[in-house]
Amino acid sequence: MKIKCIALDLDRTTLNTAGRLPPANKAAIELAISSGVHVVIASGRAFDTLPEEVLSIPGIKYAVTCNGAAMYDLPAKKCLKRYRLSGTAVEAVMRVTKEEDVTYEAFIDGIAYAGKEYIEDPVRFGATSQAVSYVRKTRRGQEDIAAFIHERKEQLDSMDIVVKEEEKKRELWEKIAHVTEEVYITSSVQQLIEIAHKDAGKKSGLAFFMDLLGIKSEETAAFGDADNDVDMLRFAGCGIAVENASKTCKEAADYITKRCDADGVAYGIREILKIGK
Repeated sequence: MKIKCIALDLDRTTLNTAGRLPPANKAAIELAISSGVHVVIASGRAFDTLPEEVLSIPGIKYAVTCNGAAMYDLPAKKCLKRYRLSGTAVEAVMRVTKEEDVTYEAFIDGIAYAGKEYIEDPVRFGATSQAVSYVRKTRRGQEDIAAFIHERKEQLDSMDIVVKEEEKKRELWEKIAHVTEEVYITSSVQQLIEIAHKDAGKKSGLAFFMDLLGIKSEETAAFGDADNDVDMLRFAGCGIAVENASKTCKEAADYITKRCDADGVAYGIREILKIGK
């Protein structure tokens, strides 16, 4: 069946490891749009942190942000659907992590906030050196991020726990899942536990736009690289993982394309989906 919609994860999928949009990927996206395909951004990023070089591509109208917590009409800069975390869920998360060597990120109405200690030294909390510039450019610093979250617990689209050690990450993930059933928990990079409303997820976000556009799941394709893309890749008619994807993401995919640094999205659009052939 003809593909009518392509959902694109951004970081380390459509964007390369330097966080830039390769010219070949841009050209392939433009080709898909000119062929009548709807291209939807599907990201863990907040709306305010979406890269201009992707937003400036004519014809990209919709975006799934915050791992499916908020869906946007991009030209109108309007949120069409939002799942906010409940205050009780936020309090439960904060309660089981408050004594740990972690920090937090909070996402409210498309804006990303983080503790100043994380912005000043992201590597201390497990971020890669390549991520430092992105964190510093996109986060609004808070002197006491925990207090900030408590004060705005009813306003959060989503939140992240930033934790350096993998063993501690697994431990806290299990504790959070145990203390509240109101959340969706996922991870896109090694140092993050990403938390949103239980009805969120990129699958949920993509389904919202499919309903809006009148498109069936078998008419969709989705590209991703991380565990937070798994539900979306399984849901789409054609799930495509880049070669640099996590093991779980690859297992969820129907096809593996080239690495993000080798224009994997362009190759997938042209060679796997046969758009423009």
